[in-house]
Amino acid sequence: MTDRTDTALLVIDVQESFRQRADDWAATANPLVLSNVARLVERSREDGDLIVWVTHAEPGTGHVFDPALGFVRVMEEFAPAADEPQVTKTSINAFTTTNLHQQLMQRGIRRLLVCGIRTEQCCETTTRVASDLGYEVAFVLDATTTSPIRAGDGFGAISGEELMARSASILGGRGFAEIVTTEQLTGAPIPA
Repeated sequence: MTDRTDTALLVIDVQESFRQRADDWAATANPLVLSNVARLVERSREDGDLIVWVTHAEPGTGHVFDPALGFVRVMEEFAPAADEPQVTKTSINAFTTTNLHQQLMQRGIRRLLVCGIRTEQCCETTTRVASDLGYEVAFVLDATTTSPIRAGDGFGAISGEELMARSASILGGRGFAEIVTTEQLTGAPIPA
């Protein structure tokens, strides 16, 4: 076991809200996302890395992201440890509406591993902001997922797979993050 006290795993929006959107959840582009996130969490704990659990809330909206409905919580198969910070954001990125940056700075974190739900939305946006704040970021593509979206009138739909590829291309190609896999970080192949 190594002690990389300068590294944090950000687990973004791996929350029950998404499972409540049954059609979206069934259409996920990466059905292995939860098992890959679990592998990253296990490895981060073994390595002594900080794990930060980020959830998204939209209070007063009456939909699945409204905390009053009880779905703004980490998915049941994950159990954040008592010493693992949990932050709830109300914006697309994990920094703007939380004290995440301050928490990371106080702990001397310089490197972030990003995983979670909505590859092109909250995960990508958090990665861009983290890069702007000076963090070294590794974007764990196969530990993210999304679902198809309509691009707008006259543009058709974009598949979840296309969105994931686009995020990887932009984040890696434009220097926001290193694009990595769960296997690269854990050293173990993905179970068949």
